[in-house]
Amino acid sequence: MQGDALTREQMTDITRIRTVAICDTQPVTAEGLKTLLASCRDLEFCDTVDSLDLATLLIRRRNPDILLLDKGLGMHTVLDWLNDLKMLPAMPAIVVWGASMTEAEALRMLQCGARGIVRKTADLDSLLSCLRTVASGRSWMEDSVFRDSIRPERYARSELTAREQQVLELVEQGFKNKEIAVELGIRPGTVKIHLKHIFEKTGVRGRYGLAISGLKDKGLVSLAS
Repeated sequence: MQGDALTREQMTDITRIRTVAICDTQPVTAEGLKTLLASCRDLEFCDTVDSLDLATLLIRRRNPDILLLDKGLGMHTVLDWLNDLKMLPAMPAIVVWGASMTEAEALRMLQCGARGIVRKTADLDSLLSCLRTVASGRSWMEDSVFRDSIRPERYARSELTAREQQVLELVEQGFKNKEIAVELGIRPGTVKIHLKHIFEKTGVRGRYGLAISGLKDKGLVSLAS
């Protein structure tokens, strides 16, 4: 796909040009994105900043549609900033990207309000697909982040018991085992047993895989290779 090539679905969504800003500590990264977007009819480079404080000012002053945010600014710092950002009257679609991204990190970013998760090693087509998807109001994430945990072909909620459904829903919300135990009035060891059965029935490996599969199943996030 070339820089200005669009899918049929994306073409129907184009009503205006979406502006894209970037918060990254490396100037060459911003220049690369600016060059990439120059050939796009539906995406336009807005501005670049190198700190989260400046990113907040940028959002308030220029109100970009999308903000590409560097995870390298610090995992906990970025999570706190995402939570604070919810207080603003207008919040752009946040795409977090980084040189590496674990399952736990990706899930926490999504739970804190990020709309896209992408590695800096992604190809240009994947990056453009991510930006266009979040611009249309949906969420996007590379399936490579959860490739070893998600097995959609075996993901069958209907096979779970009522209690297992409750445990699964709390896992999707980010609850830890001890918190699930308190919430449901059961022992932490019982939670582990329920999780073991859930893993066996769904074929999904790991609690993060369960959580992201749940978001995907509910249509809250799209996985793309």
